[in-house]
Amino acid sequence: MTEDMSPAERYALARQRAAEQATALAPFREMYEFELDPFQIAACQALEAGKGVLVAAPTGSGKTIVGEFAVHLALTQGRKCFYTTPIKALSNQKYTDLVRRYGADKVGLLTGDNSVNAEAPVVVMTTEVLRNMLYAGSQELIGLGYVVMDEVHYLSDRFRGAVWEEVIIHLPESVTLVSLSATVSNAEEFGDWLDTVRGDTQVIVSEERPVPLWQHVLAGRRMYDLFEEETDHGGRGAARREVNPDLLRMARMENSRVYNPRERRRGKMIREADRERERRQRSRIWTPGRPEVIERLDAEGLLPAITFIFSRAGCEAAVQQCLYAGLRLNDDEARARVRAIVEERTAAIPDEDLHVLGYFDWLEGLERGIAAHHAGMLPTFKEVVEELFVKGLVKAVFATETLALGINMPARSVVLEKLVKWNGEQHADITPGEYTQLTGRAGRRGIDVEGHAVVLWQRGMDPAALAGLAGTRTYPLRSSFKPSYNMAVNLVSQFGRHRSRELLETSFAQFQADKSVVGISRQVQKNEEGLAGYREAIDCHLGDFEEYARLRRELKDRETELAKQGANQRRAAAAAALERLKPGDVIHVPTGKFAGLALVLDPGLPPGRSDRHRGFDHQDGPRPLVLTAERQVKRLAAIDFPVPVEPMERMRIPRSFNPRSPQSRRDLASALRTKAGHMVPDRHRKDRAPAADDREIARLRTAIRSHPCHGCADREDHARWAERYHRLLRDTRQLERRIEGRTNTIARTFDRICALLTDLDYLHGDEVTEDGRRLARLYGELDLLASECLREGVWDGLQPAELAACASALVYEARVADDAAPPKLPAGPAKDALGEMIRIWGRLDALEEQHKINQAEGVGQREPDLGFAWPAYRWASGHGLDEVLREIEMPAGDFVRWTKQLIDVLGQIAAAAPAGSPVTRNARKAVEGLLRGVVAYSSVG
Repeated sequence: MTEDMSPAERYALARQRAAEQATALAPFREMYEFELDPFQIAACQALEAGKGVLVAAPTGSGKTIVGEFAVHLALTQGRKCFYTTPIKALSNQKYTDLVRRYGADKVGLLTGDNSVNAEAPVVVMTTEVLRNMLYAGSQELIGLGYVVMDEVHYLSDRFRGAVWEEVIIHLPESVTLVSLSATVSNAEEFGDWLDTVRGDTQVIVSEERPVPLWQHVLAGRRMYDLFEEETDHGGRGAARREVNPDLLRMARMENSRVYNPRERRRGKMIREADRERERRQRSRIWTPGRPEVIERLDAEGLLPAITFIFSRAGCEAAVQQCLYAGLRLNDDEARARVRAIVEERTAAIPDEDLHVLGYFDWLEGLERGIAAHHAGMLPTFKEVVEELFVKGLVKAVFATETLALGINMPARSVVLEKLVKWNGEQHADITPGEYTQLTGRAGRRGIDVEGHAVVLWQRGMDPAALAGLAGTRTYPLRSSFKPSYNMAVNLVSQFGRHRSRELLETSFAQFQADKSVVGISRQVQKNEEGLAGYREAIDCHLGDFEEYARLRRELKDRETELAKQGANQRRAAAAAALERLKPGDVIHVPTGKFAGLALVLDPGLPPGRSDRHRGFDHQDGPRPLVLTAERQVKRLAAIDFPVPVEPMERMRIPRSFNPRSPQSRRDLASALRTKAGHMVPDRHRKDRAPAADDREIARLRTAIRSHPCHGCADREDHARWAERYHRLLRDTRQLERRIEGRTNTIARTFDRICALLTDLDYLHGDEVTEDGRRLARLYGELDLLASECLREGVWDGLQPAELAACASALVYEARVADDAAPPKLPAGPAKDALGEMIRIWGRLDALEEQHKINQAEGVGQREPDLGFAWPAYRWASGHGLDEVLREIEMPAGDFVRWTKQLIDVLGQIAAAAPAGSPVTRNARKAVEGLLRGVVAYSSVG
């Protein structure tokens, strides 16, 4: 190649290579066996140039390489790097990766569960840990040069997303931020915000998957390509892709009436040849069972595979179904390797606990190469599944969608059983973003030449809708940032109220809200220009025409109001008159198709007012049944009586009258005409118009006639322009109210929170009280409730296990609403303390309502959930795992997860309570009682 270059070009290339060798990126690239992608190189170069970066790329594309380069830069420059992740499992995984590369002496780990080498130059941690360090002013922040925020799109999470924004806002200016995100459609918007709050930030977006992705639908025994000609394979999405016509035909045929064997033939006979072809086609449209799907993928060479099932029970059932079907994906050698790894990783678990945890069924599945993966599993079990999957010893995993949150478990294929999932309130279709996240695991970089996404055929499937999911590669990033009580006292403590307000107004949430009003603001500006033009058009040399137009408008509004009142009064009077009618009344129907003389047969009164009430309408009032002079029997409605109707005469209705008999109708109608045909209704009586005696209308008419502009020759021309001016002004005011509702929303919520905290004596202006400083050390949804309990001494007399039971109400939240019997509670002081906690929460709830702090918007204190109090008490008291789990029917993984969160909050209580107090001492003892057995197993491999 260089032989074709001129001497000048060769010299330039040599200088370029020499310059590259002088950078930190050159030795970093040599640490990897593969060439870096262009987006990775661009991001690393921006970092080395001193810029922050936002990297948005698909799952499995290798964006963590950029985070690792930030680690490399920090070590090269003698500075610190914090690598943050949203979940502990990711932190553990990243810690292991970095230790393998840089050595245990240079890498530390900080999560709620573990603290390993926390003073190392590189520390992996959950984002919450870094947030807490920032608020506490930790000494570990000294010398910090880089912060990597992996999975930064997690700030959309409505429960925990605010933490990401808090960190981004509060990090010192000297820290370079590396933000790694899934592909989002508004990366540039997010980058603009980062540029505003963090300084120079380069946005690097890659939509290309490193491994092409093929989309399929599995129906019966056949695998169909979703697209007729798939030329894009999950890349940039530029190529137009048509849905496979076979799938469209199958959907039409499945939904057609031909497939209903009970349906009668319509029209001409269907030829036998057509019927046979349709029977053959129909035989291919069915949803294969889970063992069949795995066997089909195995036969196609598409294992290992992850099958996403949006149910924990469904994942466990899938493993059992495969075991019952005799499915084996491992040979004897692989089985032996599996058993050795499993026994090594679970050696610390006592035999009696293994039995409770379903260890032997789990091990049998693993030996066969089959496993489940969900949040209800013991963390150690999940980690073993992940390890065996990466090593190729587990080839079929049935998982819930939580697996899609960044854990390194790529597969050759991803299977989706259904395209709907339970979102906590209802079954809803998965979004394009969720589809992209789930199927993004298909295709292992450096191993597979292509990945495969397989959706199982379901009755009623719409292939075009599925193609829409598969074709939409991005989703928008939306802020979920909301101020909290803990955040408020920490901010005021560091910055004071005014500066804190300014900081909150720099949040991404406010940035997005303000950006959304830009278009509205432009419309207001255009309207203001139009209003100025209209004001010129209504300028009158005789006087203030705006004032004159206002008087005319007030007169019109008053007349309209009175007209409505009059109409309402007339309708009410008409309805009252109808209710007074009796059988035998002769009336005159004023309007409608049956206007004229009529005899009331049934007044249609409500129940209890008449023995005959079949025609009563509870919304529109009576519906009288009448005989007209033209011999028709009809039931009328209120619309036929716009004015009150009064009987003109009375007639006797013969007992023998039959409304269905033409002869009876003819005879009675003849008698009606004879009796009342000469009568004429009083058409000349009219109610006096309401406006006639209205003093306000009289005043306005006098003011209009005496106004100077009333005599203007161009008065009506001016009036037309004034009406346009008024309509545009009204629209402009509405737009301004919309702008006001969207701007400063975060700061207004902060003001309300500060007002409540001032009422409770946590704040005095810019001063944080002693109680406020205690609140600053309590993190979580129920931070204020915990602080109030400490202040009122609710937990002072509790033993460690009792304190654990009470603290559990601060963290536990049932997965689904439980309307069954109240949860079992420990007797004695613990039960009394829990009752006192509920009382305090009720007081806080009322106070929040008074200050307009809305829990529906994610701000405020939810009601404590007592559902974990009994198991927390029993476990902290030393009871065995078998006994505790049997009493609550809770999966072991959930029990461990809630217990670890309880340990975390007890640690906060110990730190926040007064030094040397019984609460501090008992909180620490409670932690010791909880941190044992399955809860104490280290999750760091």
